[in-house]
Amino acid sequence: MAIRVVVVGAGYTGLAAAKLVARWTDAAVTLINAEDRFVERVRLHQLAAGQQLRDLPLAGLLAGTGVHLVVDRVTGIDAEEKAVRLENSARAVRYDMLIYALGSAADMDSVPGVAEHAYTVATADEAVRLRERIDDSSVVAVVGGGLTGIEAAAELAEAHPDLKVRLVNGGELGAGLSRRGRDYLRRTFDRLGVEVVEQARVSEVRADGLVLADGGHIGADTVVWATGFTVPGLAREAGLAVDEEGRLVVDEMLRSVSHPEVTGVGDAAAVRLRSGQELRMACATGLPSAQHAARAIADRLAGRAPRPIRFRYLNQCISLGRRDALVQFVHADDSPREAVLTGRKAALYKEAIVRGTILFERYPAIPASL
Repeated sequence: MAIRVVVVGAGYTGLAAAKLVARWTDAAVTLINAEDRFVERVRLHQLAAGQQLRDLPLAGLLAGTGVHLVVDRVTGIDAEEKAVRLENSARAVRYDMLIYALGSAADMDSVPGVAEHAYTVATADEAVRLRERIDDSSVVAVVGGGLTGIEAAAELAEAHPDLKVRLVNGGELGAGLSRRGRDYLRRTFDRLGVEVVEQARVSEVRADGLVLADGGHIGADTVVWATGFTVPGLAREAGLAVDEEGRLVVDEMLRSVSHPEVTGVGDAAAVRLRSGQELRMACATGLPSAQHAARAIADRLAGRAPRPIRFRYLNQCISLGRRDALVQFVHADDSPREAVLTGRKAALYKEAIVRGTILFERYPAIPASL
């Protein structure tokens, strides 16, 4: 009887891992996902701004791979019985090996009023909901100065020049960028008319905008929440070892430190290198990790010792609308170099990277640096 490998989550990492395990082993691979479409999460700010994204049915991406697709929501994992429980089926899906790739979601609960009044670009449905809201908005406040917030603010400002866009950040804008990167980001926001509010910690979201910790108020008829992410609680509930954020704790081969038959990839796994560096939540992290996880599983099934993950970052790509971008080149540990690529060339570079992720999902054996 073939080894049963079950993958939960068909985002960037889960889809690639499922296809690679099916290709590199004789295992029977089942991929479980709540939706029947692959979502280009790195493009959801474009969807929110009014653009149309490609329709990518999972069935098409899996055609000819031998991977069995189950469209259903995972409600629980029984680590003792090695079974995955589903929302719409009385029968659990049993596994010999499990790949945990359930990703992350926007944190809507840590600040009062976010769940009731804010919008996000964390899922396709949420991005569409924001797009519909923008038509009736005059002032939008984007909360969060990370890559998600920066891209959302720039995209909305470019697509809707009559819309007043404010980017509200608890620290300094572009704190992780080089001096040249920060300077270019500020010039671009000035050109787009994005108002930047720094060192402003939001304590509450209301229907009329943001209440700050110092008692100040920032008016907005629409709030986009782009700060803080959370992961599903399924790993914790199953008794798997997790960190303080609920992410699956894995070793250098990406195996759960408490249940070695479980492999963790993507945002829902806490991956640390031998140096102690923790890999950040990003597509740039997830794709190479998915390759490594699948290779490690193939090695174990073939009786070989898996190799520890080795990883280095090359750059951070930030879209600033459809015709502009900022590519921040970084050291191996993700700290910024002074070198940047900007403007139209950077936009083409970023677009090639994003298109490359779909090429990778179709042919995940190609180098993940795409």
